[in-house]
Parts: sequence; C-alpha cells; structure tokens
Amino acid sequence: MIKPPYDPRAVANLLLELAAKEEEGPMPISNLALQKLLYFAHGHFLIRTGVPLVQGAFEAWKYGPVHPAVYQAFKGEADQPIRTRATGRNPMTGAVYALEIPDDRQVRRHLKEVLRAYGHLSPGRLVDIAHAAKGPWATVVNKAKTSVALGLRIPDSITLECFKHQKVTVGLQSRVGEPNEDTPLIGN
Repeated sequence: MIKPPYDPRAVANLLLELAAKEEEGPMPISNLALQKLLYFAHGHFLIRTGVPLVQGAFEAWKYGPVHPAVYQAFKGEADQPIRTRATGRNPMTGAVYALEIPDDRQVRRHLKEVLRAYGHLSPGRLVDIAHAAKGPWATVVNKAKTSVALGLRIPDSITLECFKHQKVTVGLQSRVGEPNEDTPLIGN
C-alpha cells in the first residue's frame, strides 16, 4: 500500500469519485472548486497528521491555491463539472496508465469530511475561504509584494502555520463573484 504524500492527481481522482457517490446525490465539481477542495484537504490533513497529503507544491493563483499538476490534468474541462479522471504517462514509452488511488481508510474518511464541510459551497465561496486574511494564500501573495516568492509557491510550513489559526466569515454573497476558471498571478 502506498503512503502519503500521494500523487495529487490520484487524490483528486479519489475526491471526484467520492463526490460522485455522495449520499445526497452526485456533487458536481469544476476544476476551480476541485483545486480549493484539494487544498483544504491537504491543509487539514497536514494539521491532523503532520504529513502532507499530496506531493509537490500548491501555488498562489488569482483565485486561490492551485496544484499545477492537477490543473493540467483537468484544464480541458474548463468551468464544467469534471467528468474525466486524471491519468499518468510513462515518460519513457509515452504509454498512458490509470493512477493508483490511495487505498487508505483515513484518507477516504478525511476527504469525505472535506466534502461535507466545503463541497456544497459555490466556487466563489471556496475562493473567499482560500483568500482569508492571514491565510496561506494571502501570506504568500503579500510576501511577493515586498520580497521574492519563488513561483508563488505555498510551502507546507506556511500552510501548517496559517491553517492552525485561520478563521473565515463567509457572507451571503461571494466577494469575488463566481469565477469560472483560475489563472496564475502575474505581477500585482
């Protein structure tokens, strides 16, 4: 059995599978919403276990944290509910293969909790939460305004520290509207 941190695309696939089988009916998830749900799952898992849920780094994009590998895997879905699943590609042969989904009860339970807590929220509300003052995204974006921030990466150390204390008020209306798709932050 593989152990965390996992391939982020495999965790995204598992999140999508669990959302499709929600007790109250299938939960449609766009790429933008998937990015935020995956990041919240990663952050809460990091706090709970001390271990990252996914490999690689999230980046601070316009509408919040984005994992570039997951974005690339699902960008063809644009702003529509994701119907496909991410695959891997052998770099030597080019052969496409199915990604191994984490077979860990703790991870499945954790992702279900994230879906119950955040899955019903609109993409705009998820962005509002991701943009919380003093949260990981805001910390990296603000740092980039005054110093060098390599690729606007959100280190796990910042995620861990900021998630511990992050408090968010979600109002009736999203502060950013309802964005369809995310884009990298370029110059502020």
